[in-house]
Amino acid sequence: MGIGLTELIILLFVIFAPIWFVAFLDILKNDFKGNEKLIWLLVVIFVPFIGPPCYFFIGFKQKIRGKNQGSPPLG
Repeated sequence: MGIGLTELIILLFVIFAPIWFVAFLDILKNDFKGNEKLIWLLVVIFVPFIGPPCYFFIGFKQKIRGKNQGSPPLG
């Protein structure tokens, strides 16, 4: 029988929706230099299958590190 178009669309949604959502939230909650935040948001929104993986490999390193990011918790 095989997999139908509906099942394929559901499968792709289940796989890519969480990745897209995490990338989208990560971009919103972090700071970037200049217009990089807007550019990454547009890439993730308009290129949903390629944008989030590109963000995690390239854009993740472009975030501005805050004074508390990357430091171990006290105590």
